[in-house]
Amino acid sequence: MFLPYVLGLGGGQGWVRLVNFSLLYVMLALGLNIVVGFAGLLDLGYIAFYAVGAYTWALLASPHFDLHLPFWVILPAGVAVACLFGVLLGAPTLKLRGDYLAIVTLGFGEIVRIFMTNLNAPVNITNGPQGINRIDPLTVGSFSFAKTESFQFDFFGLLAEPVSWRLTGPDKYYYLLVVLALVIMALCIRLQTSRVGRAWEAVREDEVAANAMGINTRNIKLMAFAMGASFGGLAGGLFASMQRYISPESFSLLESVSVLCMVVLGGMGHVPGVVFGAILLAVFPEVLRHVVVPLQEAVFGTVVLDPEAIRMMLFGIAMVAVMLWRPEGLWPSPVRKRELAALEEDGGSKA
Repeated sequence: MFLPYVLGLGGGQGWVRLVNFSLLYVMLALGLNIVVGFAGLLDLGYIAFYAVGAYTWALLASPHFDLHLPFWVILPAGVAVACLFGVLLGAPTLKLRGDYLAIVTLGFGEIVRIFMTNLNAPVNITNGPQGINRIDPLTVGSFSFAKTESFQFDFFGLLAEPVSWRLTGPDKYYYLLVVLALVIMALCIRLQTSRVGRAWEAVREDEVAANAMGINTRNIKLMAFAMGASFGGLAGGLFASMQRYISPESFSLLESVSVLCMVVLGGMGHVPGVVFGAILLAVFPEVLRHVVVPLQEAVFGTVVLDPEAIRMMLFGIAMVAVMLWRPEGLWPSPVRKRELAALEEDGGSKA
């Protein structure tokens, strides 16, 4: 509850915005975890659903088309459109598995990004590579999430002087994103323990056996794509309202890979592990930037290695280390941990 004020006192509103973006990555990672962790479908184009949700908000709440619809229309519309795109992606790929599915989903993500870049002629829909700016923030009545407001409380006249409470735009988004992230976490946990979640797990372990046991694998796969895409669309709409500017460069393949790294590093199929991985990889680059640059300047007198290059190098080292020594992730689910332990024992006995 008090984290924004602690961060604001220590490092300014920039750190609060960083936490807000990490919460958006938590939503994205939880959505991708449904597809990859629960259903076992490798998706390298997940960021496309994030882009669809963001552009839906931008087109319906900006001067671009001179539409300024309320959030309770735009946000469900973005979720619905992203869900539709998830079904459109899942339908042609029902018989694909493994690397083939990864290649198709990768192409889907790149197609969406290229469409966003080029849909500015002959009719200007997305404003091309320039992106869309002056996007409306989230507004509930007269309460805007982009404005700083001050409140005063005298606790029913018990205090001689009223206590003032300052609430900035990033603080407002922080509380909203925390509530939504908790709701999505609860939904994921309920889905995992439900009949649908058990069907996803069966498809992940052995699709042929699941089909033989009467599970409609086609509908189950489509449901996984649709549910994961819905969470991505929700996060995209909130990103557009918070950033108030979007462009196709925000939805590159590297973003999809980063979200997938969050799921794998935290622990596929384990909701707390995925949340931990998302927060770790979202906050780590900024912490690294504040440590590496002063350290190089103190030792060498100048910046020898760019923080971005060091970040990617450490990403690679971390993923290789996890695959070698913690293939189940940093915080795996008990089921996943037992499965991998059994596989290692079988491999050792056969050797």
